[in-house]
Amino acid sequence: MNNLIIQKMKPIQGDITRLKVDAIVNAANKTLLGGGGVDGAIHRAAGPQLLEECRTLNGCQTGEAKITKGYNLQAAYVIHTVGPVYTGKPDDSRLLSDCYKKSLALADEYHVTSIAFPAISCGIYGYPVEKACRIALDTTVSYLKVNNTIQKVFFVLFSSSHLSVYQAYLDSIK
Repeated sequence: MNNLIIQKMKPIQGDITRLKVDAIVNAANKTLLGGGGVDGAIHRAAGPQLLEECRTLNGCQTGEAKITKGYNLQAAYVIHTVGPVYTGKPDDSRLLSDCYKKSLALADEYHVTSIAFPAISCGIYGYPVEKACRIALDTTVSYLKVNNTIQKVFFVLFSSSHLSVYQAYLDSIK
């Protein structure tokens, strides 16, 4: 069964804003009003309507997720989630796992069959990519074992070094 689940997951290097998937996940800040990194790129690519809709959501707490339309993106939806700033405390991993669980649950609720995640919290929030990767993939595998709406999960990574971390871990859990 694990192999069938793992076949639904694919790490790739690239630009999450250009993917043809039902939903992309935004590693947002608590305001949801745009920022740096992937958050800024998604807001720029989606256009000003995304910011307008985000203003109506009253922000988002760490570990939670909210959904908007995709506007000028190829994705129909953007799922915004706020990852933890890495402190090395046990709560970090729970909150990061919650980002993936809540995003996947929202995707299910909106009948999304394909979704793309960035490496949540691995940029300015300082989460070590090796630890974040394990949480991302383990949480996704657990979710997909009991929910079958989502057929494809992409992990879109900015650098080839991050891609190799994700690919190596995925290969190790097959």
